[in-house]
Amino acid sequence: MAEVLLRRRLAAAGVDARVSSAGLYEGGQPATDHGVTTMAERGLDLTAHRSRQVDDTMLAHADLVIGMAREHVREAAVLAPDALARTFTLKELVRLAGADGPRPHDEALAVWLARLAQARSREALVGLGHDEELDVEDPVGRGRRDYEITADLLDELLAKVVELAFPADARRQERSA
Repeated sequence: MAEVLLRRRLAAAGVDARVSSAGLYEGGQPATDHGVTTMAERGLDLTAHRSRQVDDTMLAHADLVIGMAREHVREAAVLAPDALARTFTLKELVRLAGADGPRPHDEALAVWLARLAQARSREALVGLGHDEELDVEDPVGRGRRDYEITADLLDELLAKVVELAFPADARRQERSA
C-alpha cells in the first residue's frame, strides 16, 4: 500500500522517482484481498503487485529506504551497512524531518538524509514488538477496517515525507538545473 500511495504523492508533486517495495519474507505473494480493495477505493490498483524480498542490491541502488517498522531498518543495516544513513522508519523520517524542516532547495537529498540520520537515536531502533512512536502496524491478518486505518495513516505520513523531502522550492530549483 505504501508503494502505490507514495508513487501517487510523488507524481502529484511533480517528482520524477522510481518507487518499489520489498519486505523481509520470501517474495512472490500477491497483495491481500483487503489491501487490493482498500487501495481500489482510493483509485489505486494493487492487483498485479507481487511481494519481493529486500536484498543488498536493492538497498545499494536506493536513494531513500523507508521501513514500516524498526525491524526493517535493522535488516537493511545488516544487508548494507552504508544504507543506514538513508534508511528510516516512516514515522521516524517524518519526526526527524519535521524537526529539521524542509530540505533546502540547494541541498542534495543524500546530504539532507545523512543530517537527519545523525540526529537519530540508534537506541530507538533497538527493541522488540511494536513501538507506536516508530512503527506502522502491519494490518496483514486483520480485518478490512484495519487496512483502511493503516492506509489513511500511510497516506498522511507519506504526504509529509514528500512535502519535507521535496518541497516546492527545491523541485523548482532541481528542474531548472
